[in-house]
Amino acid sequence: MASQFTFQSHYRAANLNHIWTPWRMTYIQSSKIEGECAFCIELARPDGPENLIVFRGPRAFVILNRYPYTSGHLMVVPYDHQPSLEALDPTTRTEMMELTVRATQVLAVVYHPQGFNLGMNIGEAAGAGIAEHVHMHVVPRWGGDTNFMTSLAGTRILPETLEDTYRRLKEAWE
Repeated sequence: MASQFTFQSHYRAANLNHIWTPWRMTYIQSSKIEGECAFCIELARPDGPENLIVFRGPRAFVILNRYPYTSGHLMVVPYDHQPSLEALDPTTRTEMMELTVRATQVLAVVYHPQGFNLGMNIGEAAGAGIAEHVHMHVVPRWGGDTNFMTSLAGTRILPETLEDTYRRLKEAWE
């Protein structure tokens, strides 16, 4: 009985305290060309399902995450290629926050999430996959969205393609 309680307590704690994303290891371990920034590369491309940019503001843009935790996982990114918030001017930081609010509003209309995770991983040691270009994650959440497939099998289950997510969010943003 004690071992069952320990397992249940551990399982419950793991699901409530962490967002497990083992599929990101493919991205983390992928070869990256020195000096290239994924955000800057996508900025140079025309907007559409290929670059996944949903909206461009004067100083920052909103883009879908290619390796989403959940459907609708967006990122708010400044045009200015900087590794930290303090390196950005106040106007850019303000626009990033306003775009973050707008992103939660659009996601609420399109996906009806029960909550959101908003956050930045600043620096490689903090888990930033693109440490040289600061960005804000906007992740819609639902009760129970981390299921056994993700936690135990390292497999994501997303109900739609990135292209469909892009289309839905782009239409709703406009």
